[in-house]
Order: sequence, then structure tokens, then C-alpha cells
Amino acid sequence: MKKVIAIQAGHAPAKPFTGKTLADTRGRGMRDLRISVTDRCNFRCVYCMPREVFDSGYRFLPHEAILSFEEIARLARVFVGLGVQKIRLTGGEPLVRRHLHRLVEMLAELAVEITLTTNGSLLAKQVPELKKAGLDRVTVSLDSLDEATFRAMNDADFAVAKVIEGIEAAADAGLGPVKVNMVVKRGVNDRGIVQMAERWRGSGHIARYIEYMDVGSTNGWRMDDVVPSAEVVQRISERWPLEPVGANYPGEVAERWRYADGAGEIGVISSVTQAFCSSCTRMRLSTEGSLYTCLFAQTGHDLKRLLRGGASDDALRNEIAAVWQRRADRYSEIRTEETAKARKVEMSYIGG
Repeated sequence: MKKVIAIQAGHAPAKPFTGKTLADTRGRGMRDLRISVTDRCNFRCVYCMPREVFDSGYRFLPHEAILSFEEIARLARVFVGLGVQKIRLTGGEPLVRRHLHRLVEMLAELAVEITLTTNGSLLAKQVPELKKAGLDRVTVSLDSLDEATFRAMNDADFAVAKVIEGIEAAADAGLGPVKVNMVVKRGVNDRGIVQMAERWRGSGHIARYIEYMDVGSTNGWRMDDVVPSAEVVQRISERWPLEPVGANYPGEVAERWRYADGAGEIGVISSVTQAFCSSCTRMRLSTEGSLYTCLFAQTGHDLKRLLRGGASDDALRNEIAAVWQRRADRYSEIRTEETAKARKVEMSYIGG
């Protein structure tokens, strides 16, 4: 299946960036950069990389097409100069990219928070190098604590205990609090919502529940499969009362709820039922160097061409600034069953 990597072309040349606060057409600042370091993954999760599409014949990007660590680090420096305060490494599964700690070491020279989202399968082994390199925190995907359900969802016959081993290793190394992400799909794993909360209550970690989204064009998304975050909060509150908590920072995607008894907090990410487009501060850099201004984008903006064509840092800065200043995305605010069917870039290509 062919990837959606169309590049917006024919726009006016980028104007010099003046150094003022960078804002898009809706007044949103650029705070977060998500970098996909690989389009490959060792899982075949049904909501992201279903095996019937991403099978043995699927054509992933060749190594020469993806950005090198040096190219990523150079772009990251430019982004930080434009106001980015947090960098998240994603994939695919970022830990299948060899020697990822070397990239972390390069990025750690910047005055930003460096985080990583992973399925946890390779985490325990790599934690020491990642921590030493300067990684600040990890987020781990874990869609069920029930063994059969989890194996069915990851479709790679991978055990729950191995993911938990990675979470504990990260916590022991000081890469916490670990955020544990559960994508909730009705009739598949929603019976485990309360069980997930119980497992991480009082642990210092944060269980986060993500509404099943229409990312990409291959996961067969239907609105009927979505469990609204309000329902998640209600189910947990019936067992342990919850109360709302304010955001940690402007543009935080997760709505926070804490246990009334002081046993920690949970988060819910509600991009389907409670769109947060108006406060979105995220830019995404794909595996092969295209910029995407929305998780649900159809097209990207080619930076690799500039990088490998000898462009200066000023030219890169002006191009990135121009892309952000033209940004008007609000997909989740206007989502319908019909727009959800539109062809979009796959999440495995630009990260979640």
C-alpha cells in the first residue's frame, strides 16, 4: 500500500523570520515537536498498523530515505530556536531504530525536555543507555492487562509482563512518572478500563485513556467503536471518586483527573468527543523529513530537500516558520463520518 507523502508545492517563498513569537492563523504557538525516527514497528496493533495492510510485502522506507541522526539534531536546533520546548521521539516503534541513544545524546544538548513514546517491548534492555544519554521521561503504550486481549491487539504475540518490565525499568532509572497509554476500543478492550486504573493507582505512574481515533486510512475506524472519555471517567469514578485537575502547561492534550483519596491521577485524551484543536501546539517531523501540522494531515512539507540541498539554518528556520504561520488545522473540530474516510497519512509514519 502506498504511503501518503504528498508535498505541498507552489506556495510563496518563505519570508524571513523576525524573531517574534511564532503563531499560526488561529494564534496557536509552536511548543512541541514530535519526531518519527522510523516507520517500522515490531507490533501490528489493530488500530495503527493492521497486519492485513502492513504485511510481509509492505514496502517500508529504505535506510537512505530516512533522516540521519545528524540531520534530525540539526532540525531540532532550528525548532528550538523557534520556540519549541519539548521534543518527543516516536515511530513506528522508535526503539527498533539502532543506537537511538546516540540521537538522544545529541538532542540532550538542547535546552528542552526529551521524551519517548514506545510500545515497551525493547525498553528494559535500552533504559540504561537512554537514561545516560539524557532522556527525561517515557510514555509506554499498554492497551490491556488481560493477556489474551493484549496479544490480540498487538498481533505480535507479545506478553503483558514484558511491557510492565520495561515500565518498571524506566521508573527505576528515574524516567518517570511513566505515562501508560491505553487506546480504548469498544467491545475490544474497554472491559479493562477499571483494571488498568487499579494497576497504576498509587504507583506514581499515570494511566491515560485515549479515544480510538481515525488516524490514517487503514484501521477501519467507526464512531461506534469510540468509548467517550466522559464514560471512562464515569466508570473509574464509580469505583474511586475522581476530581478534575488543571493542565500542567498550555496545550496539554490530556485532561487530568486525580483520585479524591490521593492515590495519584489519570488522564483522558479526547480528540474525538472533546476536540482540543484550539490549543494544539504540536508540529510533526516524519521519518523522511516532511513536516506535518496535524495528526490527521493529508500532505506534508518537504524539509529533507532543503537539508540535503545545502540550505542554511536561516533558510530552514524561515521555511518552518512559514509553514506554522500558514497553519489553520482543526480536523477534530470538523470531523464527520465522511471526513474520517478521507485518505490521511498513517500514524506509523508521523507518530501519535
